[in-house]
Amino acid sequence: MLLIQNGTILDPYTGTDEQSDILIGDDGIIRRIAPEILPIGGARVIDATGCTISPGLVDVHVHFRDPGQTEKEDIFTGAAAAMAGGYTTVVCMANTNPVCDNLQTLEYVQDKAAQVPIHVLQACAITKGLKGKELTDFDRLHAAGAPGFTDDGINLTSGKLCYQAMQQAKALGVPLSFHEEDPAYVLSPGVNYGSEAAKHFGVLGAMRTSEEDMIARDIELALLTGARVAFQHVSSGRSVALIREGKARGADIHAEATPHHLTMTEDDVLEFGVNARMNPPLRTEADRQALIAGLVDGTIDMVATDHAPHTAEQKNKPFAQSMSGITGLETAFSVLNSALVRTGRVTPMQLMRAMSQNPAQFYGLTGKEIREGNRAELMIADWDADVTYTTYQSKSSNTPFTGHTLAGKIIGIVCGTYCSIGERNPI
Repeated sequence: MLLIQNGTILDPYTGTDEQSDILIGDDGIIRRIAPEILPIGGARVIDATGCTISPGLVDVHVHFRDPGQTEKEDIFTGAAAAMAGGYTTVVCMANTNPVCDNLQTLEYVQDKAAQVPIHVLQACAITKGLKGKELTDFDRLHAAGAPGFTDDGINLTSGKLCYQAMQQAKALGVPLSFHEEDPAYVLSPGVNYGSEAAKHFGVLGAMRTSEEDMIARDIELALLTGARVAFQHVSSGRSVALIREGKARGADIHAEATPHHLTMTEDDVLEFGVNARMNPPLRTEADRQALIAGLVDGTIDMVATDHAPHTAEQKNKPFAQSMSGITGLETAFSVLNSALVRTGRVTPMQLMRAMSQNPAQFYGLTGKEIREGNRAELMIADWDADVTYTTYQSKSSNTPFTGHTLAGKIIGIVCGTYCSIGERNPI
């Protein structure tokens, strides 16, 4: 048995914010929650004084590069990175090699995922081969365990095909997630069009229109079909306004924002270079402020890291040739606690809602709240402790946050019968 004492339960599902002890049985089920629970013979005791105990974080947008690019990441190292960051559930994107558009690839990931202590779910592609021409077999793939569908990394440019995908997803009751970047307006990826960074690196950049036009189109299609849709890694203030309006009109639409888009701008690309190159790019301070306002008022439902590992050789090239994306699972909580909670922009409960409750509910995942009788899926964190990231569980370290002292340290996770506290090699 496991007894967690003296911690403060911070649970957005129940609204709980109070000190309690938690007793977890040998089967990983929460047996008792009370202000004080005395140790039971043989139980392992964890003193969580000064820490919060929250539902485990949920990330609906990660790239574990497995199969096909395991020099960057694999299921095991990706899961280890997630656990180090406080996550107990992640959803992998479909742009693997081969693309996860078939049962064989889906089952390959599921078989490896069954060997790790946390939930690693695999989304499948909307279109075969991510080519944007023919829909995958939604029924068959969902029946085999795909929680949803996405062509992340590639814009679904055909409005007709997007409409058909929404019709099928609605009929099946599964969500779709869209990477909204019309390639016509991405003159060169990774940096905001017209920024000083674009000029410095001698590239044109990606226009905000690329995102905004696609989101506007797909809000109309979501209203028409009733499909449940998420807009991934939203970067533009105008996009936030469109999504807010679409929700008010009754669309079943949702939105992700990444830790880096919430805390950095196009000016940071001048300092961090390729480690701040991403799609969509970092935009202006006004855009960042609009994203934060959207997070506060619920327009932005979810924080998703878009964890995108690359090898040093692939990343450390001239800007125009470098790969886009940064890692994020291990640093996300600390980055957002430092930039948003410590500055008073976002409350701890709001952050936990966006990092845990809302992502789980988007995919219809249940039983995540801290309640007697539920399986224990917990994150233990010290929000006041300083932490400096220099090494990672991930195979890759392409992040601008290395070496920066941040506030908020993940002490560990509990996921069923597994507890990472005190573990040297979690996987």
